[in-house]
Amino acid sequence: MTDKLDLVIIGGGPGGYVAAIRATQLGMRVALVEREHLGGVCLNWGCIPTKALLRNAEVARLVSSGGKEFGFSAENVALDYGAAVDRSRKIAARLVKGVELLLEKSGVEVFWGTGRLTAPHTVEITAEDDTTQTLEAEHIILATGSRARLIPGVAADGERVLTAREALERRALPASAIIIGAGPIGLEFATVWSAYGTEVTVVEMMEQVLPAEDPEAAQALSRALRRQKIKARTSTRVEGIETTADGVKVTVSSDKGEETLSAEVVLVAIGVRPNSEALGLDTAGVETERGWVKVNSQMQTNLKHIYAIGDLNGLLPLAHVASAQGILAVESIAGHVVTPFDKNAMPCGTYTTPQVASFGLSEQQAREAGLNVAVGTFPFLPNGKALAVGENQGFVKIVADAAEEKVVGAVIVGPEATELLPELVLAHTAGLSPEAIAKTVHAHPTLNEAVAEAAHGVFGKPLHMA
Repeated sequence: MTDKLDLVIIGGGPGGYVAAIRATQLGMRVALVEREHLGGVCLNWGCIPTKALLRNAEVARLVSSGGKEFGFSAENVALDYGAAVDRSRKIAARLVKGVELLLEKSGVEVFWGTGRLTAPHTVEITAEDDTTQTLEAEHIILATGSRARLIPGVAADGERVLTAREALERRALPASAIIIGAGPIGLEFATVWSAYGTEVTVVEMMEQVLPAEDPEAAQALSRALRRQKIKARTSTRVEGIETTADGVKVTVSSDKGEETLSAEVVLVAIGVRPNSEALGLDTAGVETERGWVKVNSQMQTNLKHIYAIGDLNGLLPLAHVASAQGILAVESIAGHVVTPFDKNAMPCGTYTTPQVASFGLSEQQAREAGLNVAVGTFPFLPNGKALAVGENQGFVKIVADAAEEKVVGAVIVGPEATELLPELVLAHTAGLSPEAIAKTVHAHPTLNEAVAEAAHGVFGKPLHMA
């Protein structure tokens, strides 16, 4: 291809492919470069297969409990973890096929290979057979994502030492596992494996599980983990990992001293690092900081025609954030008036049992920011729907700026928390008051009645709590 394109996107994950589709909708001629799988880590090795496994885990936990509460008897239940993994792979493959069809119908031309910048406006693509071709574009979007960060000196071997990717490929259930990192990825795997009978110990360097979340939410989840027989060791540092003939030994230290933990496998889930090394950023003159590509609120790099979206810029490594940034970048390129990226409007979710979902400022962060904070909290314990489905752990907490009467943050711990959060994100984005939420009639019986009750509690008192 010798004529100049409107846009070349490097990376076909949830940021890149969504940006490509939106660009064609706006009349651009677009090329998408992908070296491995359309849909990226999220569809293939992250969000989607893990959620499929988590659903299987919910069912496994229910039938393994014997079913007495729900009026059925289940004895000698045989759980097939390999079948659960197979199901997750089929779901992922189906969604990837859907992405392929969407791109085809949108008129996006997909180039297979590794893309790198060779000049400010050119992208060289190297295919698997080492042949190369060059694309020239008026604008370029970098969307190459990230990969698992490992402990220095430790390598993932796919057998004893795993990252999330190797763990998702593994059809054999480990008898025991040590999970390093109590963030969403680590705790979701703990939830899945423990439901199938794995003895799980989670090691977290910070003082609480889900270190980025509201402390009250972390405490509620910690209690739930204990009920599921998941051991969570916080304020504990990993000093070393050693593989043995039949497993791993992990040396840890805490205020109680140093000790060695043993298990069949260890999963390292301590965060991600950007896929930026081979992008030719220095050649093109794109600025980075510790490997992350620096961007402004419209996702532009220091070269205004080059954008970086998703995990690559390090702002918030979540699939839906990458998609939102991709749309923002494309609409900016098209000359639309765009709303600058607002990290505080981005929802976050952890799909444990119960789920944890949040956005914006926590109560503590709001107070530290000097806001006149008003908080409304309501538990799921008296919620009729939560009782009916047998999941009444957790609560809804809404954080508001009393002076502005606006929602600035929220956290939900409980059943379908990730599905309940968008109402509060919308309220924040639209500048609505908690009173507007409270006055909106919520159907009965529903879980989101707890959201309305928490909204009542911001400037008054919940109706169904004495």
